[in-house]
Amino acid sequence: MKASIRSKLSQLSVRKEEIDRVLATGSATQDLDSYRRITKELAEIEPLVRLYELHCRASADLSTAREMASDPQLKDFAESEMHVVQEELAKIELELQQQLLPRDPNDERSVFLEIRAGAGGDESGLFAGDLFRMYCRFAERQGWNVELVSRTPSEAGGFKEVICKISGRGVYSKLKFESGGHRVQRIPETETQGRIHTSACTVAVLPELDDVSDTVITPAEIRIDTFRASGAGGQHINKTDSAVRVTHLPTGIVVECQDDRSQHKNKAQALAVLSARIKDRQLRERAEKTATERRLLIGSGDRSERIRTYNFPQGRVSDHRINLTLYKIGQIMDGELDELIAALGTEYQAEQLAALGEDQ
Repeated sequence: MKASIRSKLSQLSVRKEEIDRVLATGSATQDLDSYRRITKELAEIEPLVRLYELHCRASADLSTAREMASDPQLKDFAESEMHVVQEELAKIELELQQQLLPRDPNDERSVFLEIRAGAGGDESGLFAGDLFRMYCRFAERQGWNVELVSRTPSEAGGFKEVICKISGRGVYSKLKFESGGHRVQRIPETETQGRIHTSACTVAVLPELDDVSDTVITPAEIRIDTFRASGAGGQHINKTDSAVRVTHLPTGIVVECQDDRSQHKNKAQALAVLSARIKDRQLRERAEKTATERRLLIGSGDRSERIRTYNFPQGRVSDHRINLTLYKIGQIMDGELDELIAALGTEYQAEQLAALGEDQ
């Protein structure tokens, strides 16, 4: 274990003892705000201190085993014991490093998932529809709820753009690496000569804010227009101005919502999506300003970056960020994304651990 990590853990251990002494006094609950603050701090550092204590005991056991190894009669037993303890120490150190990694405060949030057709004409719109179904099937497997926010159908089927809200536990933690360019290679049904066409879609995964007020939007900065919804929806939806278009004047961001018959609900949804987009833009601009030479590849989330290719003739899906290729395109398009998502999470954690090591 690096000296800097050991020093930090030692400080946390001392801090835990201080908190324990404070909580043992009868006056600890007199100031409820202070009580909540220190109990929250205790809950955060207690697992780390417990692991550190295990590490200290295992290190002591290893030293004892090494001393025993100098005795010829105990050498075989000592070496066996050393092997067991060294494996235990390696596991504890890895767990400690993982506990020390910075946590993404958005991991437990619900998300707005946006899919937009890109280059490739009608085929791109069809692929956007396929991606939307893929994510809906994955959400269904996770027990999440999918609520359609807005959609613009394409003429040949699929979507020019579709936005939905996915609610549930840990949604952002699993979908946050899906942002970027998705490319498809396949033979369209209208292709008579069997040529493979390439088209693309852009996916954006935006964490839902706790409150629209999390992003400061003043009434003077937005323009709200209402209009009659287009497309299917029955007589009622075509006779009332239930659709809402919200424009954020400083950034030019526009959000339309017309999938509900209630103008009030469409407005609320549009404002929620607008807030998420503005917050996302602010975070990206801040990241650009503070970017260093070392950037976490997977976490960049650049919309223009091509992150994945779906090749139907070869039956493969390739994630270009981690050089992973899976020959199970049918299952993946049916929402079986667990293997892809787990591999991305593992690689990202490895990058974070490497960065943590460099910073020590």
